[in-house]
Amino acid sequence: MIIPITLVQAIDVHAHFGKYSNRPNAQLNGFMSGDAEVILQRARMAGTELSIVSPLQALTPRGHNDPVTGNRSAADVVSKNQGLLQWVVIDPLKPETFEQAASMLANPRCVGIKIHPEEHCYSIREQGRVLFEFAARHQAVILTHSGEGNSMPEDFVPFADDFPEVRLILAHLGCGHDGDPTHQVRAIQAGKQGNIFVDTSSAQSLMPHLIEWAVAEVGAERILYGTDSPLYFAPMQRARIDHAEISENDKRCILRSNAMRLLDLKGVTSL
Repeated sequence: MIIPITLVQAIDVHAHFGKYSNRPNAQLNGFMSGDAEVILQRARMAGTELSIVSPLQALTPRGHNDPVTGNRSAADVVSKNQGLLQWVVIDPLKPETFEQAASMLANPRCVGIKIHPEEHCYSIREQGRVLFEFAARHQAVILTHSGEGNSMPEDFVPFADDFPEVRLILAHLGCGHDGDPTHQVRAIQAGKQGNIFVDTSSAQSLMPHLIEWAVAEVGAERILYGTDSPLYFAPMQRARIDHAEISENDKRCILRSNAMRLLDLKGVTSL
């Protein structure tokens, strides 16, 4: 019996928890914040089994964040909440985050590395090699913010090519500070090693045709479901995939099976 797509338990590869603090308006910051309970409640509403989170404390406010304390908080929160897994945040300008990551990646509840050139104020062109070398040594997946000046998808391609053992997820399908929604897909096509992927955690992904175009261009196997919860409302992001004009098999790939394979979650989904 084939399970209806709306009953497939998704894996959200791009979520957060904590207080958002990048907006000048306190009310907007509040709207975009949420603790573990909020993330899990919205995940249930969106039919999501696992949400892989990084702490907003490690990312915001821009240039004044605290990834070291945030990573410790994430490890604690994830250990106490079934349904959450962790990305450990590395800021290459803070060497102690490499030491944290080396330790935390040994925990099966930590699935890989999160980087954010924009919030940590560095260019991936300058810091990419040290980050990819570290990920290669630890056989780690990298999830990165992409689409702005310090993090243009095309700038990741040379590093992904040089380190084929590193699987790279470019966050935010359709995000481009220049208004071009194709950057992430074009980077996947430019890569020579087949190790570049994209997630759907972008307001841009709600545009008609973008999901469908991306599937036609690179195949559903290169696209993973992400919500950016609590910055966006997770059930809305789930509905975009459920109702996309693509095959049911493509929807299952995006919602679950790609993450299971890429992040080797077979033994983790019951945690």
